Amino acid sequence: MIVRAEEPQDHQAVRSVNLAAFETAAEANLVDALRQHAHPLVSLVAQVGEEVVGHIMFSPVSLEGHAELSLMGLAPMAVLPAHQRKGVGSALVRTGLQRCRALGVGAVVLLGHPGYYPRFGFQPSVPFGITSEYNAPPEAFMVLELQPGYLGGASGTVKFHAAFQDA
Repeated sequence: MIVRAEEPQDHQAVRSVNLAAFETAAEANLVDALRQHAHPLVSLVAQVGEEVVGHIMFSPVSLEGHAELSLMGLAPMAVLPAHQRKGVGSALVRTGLQRCRALGVGAVVLLGHPGYYPRFGFQPSVPFGITSEYNAPPEAFMVLELQPGYLGGASGTVKFHAAFQDA
């Protein structure tokens, strides 16, 4: 398996992965919208042989009152059902976080499974005084500082790209 940057010829395969991994087309539609409207964007695929088996996307988010901060949101991540529980998702997350660091991003937020994401260093955002604009369980909205202390003294509500509201 290799993890690499998404290329234009991957768009249909990425859509297929998202359609297979989720119950509705909302995530696939979100990926299409973010690809067009959000920048900078980290969009990676996991490939086995010639087949795209996974996808992850990171897009800019903002923390109200702290426009100077460089933050990304991880969403969505999808892996074909036949390739789940084989390390594909973990490889996508790790590589994506490395790419975000290389872009100078200070922290990443996500709304995700509290049993999965802490292995990458994510922790609940509540101790940081950071909340999501969406009604999320406190243990599911998490943050990872890519630069230690980056969020020191910053608190508020995270706003996602407008494309999330249409998904």
